[in-house]
Amino acid sequence: MLGPRVDAEAKRTARVLAGVATHARPAERTTALRQAASVAGELAAALSALGPAVAGEGVPAESTSQSYFRVREVELSDQQAALHGVLVIHRGLEDLCDAPLSGADLALEVAGMRQSVLDLTGAAPGTVPDTLPGPVPPVAVPEPGAGPSMESVWSARWLIGHQVHVLFNICAAVCVAEATRRLRHGDVDAALLRLADATVYVRGFPAAMTHASMIPADYYMAAIRQTMAPPSVDVPLSGRQHRGYKLFRAAMKDLLTVVPDSYEHLAARTPELAEARGALLEADIVDGERHVTLAYSMVHLRRSIAQKPEGPDNAVAELRLMRHRRAAQYASLIRFGDHYVADAVAGLRRS
Repeated sequence: MLGPRVDAEAKRTARVLAGVATHARPAERTTALRQAASVAGELAAALSALGPAVAGEGVPAESTSQSYFRVREVELSDQQAALHGVLVIHRGLEDLCDAPLSGADLALEVAGMRQSVLDLTGAAPGTVPDTLPGPVPPVAVPEPGAGPSMESVWSARWLIGHQVHVLFNICAAVCVAEATRRLRHGDVDAALLRLADATVYVRGFPAAMTHASMIPADYYMAAIRQTMAPPSVDVPLSGRQHRGYKLFRAAMKDLLTVVPDSYEHLAARTPELAEARGALLEADIVDGERHVTLAYSMVHLRRSIAQKPEGPDNAVAELRLMRHRRAAQYASLIRFGDHYVADAVAGLRRS
């Protein structure tokens, strides 16, 4: 518990995020997002009143990726973890006011943000504090043409969306690890809740990545892609460098050591657990699938900056292979597994 003010502001932020009109007309949607950004800013202010944010610039980066995306890894108190997470959410919401994200992806990203607020602050959803903050005040609408250039907005969006993605990765890893711990202790009901929370985050992974990519592909190729490869950075940036995502993958691997049963066997014993695990694994597969299509929209048939020029695959082919391996691994663990791909992968391994 971070105090009554933080608790009240967190619950208000969660309530406003739950009510964002993701599929409304553009003006109504933007107004809802500006209101959400406003209340997230109030939550950040409440957390800041307990202590200023740790200056990330003073913490050494542990990888080229961390340096580039302005991400750092350091031990934080609950208050500091909540503050930094909420600041990421606040920046993300401010950018979403203008980002041309689809309603479907906006709904997934906002749901992940709401879950982050609840998890980071420890606020319980659906409860009413003794003293609620006042209603959300009207928000100012910037004058047309005011603000930074579109190029500056696009460059910032690339970083902001990735930071939201990192936040979701870490929160999902924590949820999956907690669910696994609960299962080891036989507390299935608590594990089900955390698996459901993790699924919210994983469904938000591709939405956050799409948010980051709401920039013209031509601008990405001309102005951004080159900044992620030498000589701009020491080594080419790669998804393999993202420690938050590595933590998530390790947590998923550990989960499946505790519940390795096929879908049919698990459903016969604990149907709720089979469905909850299946929902999480399906979201993980879809994340891989959407990464393929997103890469195609940005780089078409080019190789990734981390691939050697003489390599056999391009970026899309490598990502598609990763999707197939994941689908093959999960085929027997979900209700509607991709057994065709699983059989093909098994055949390749035998040959």
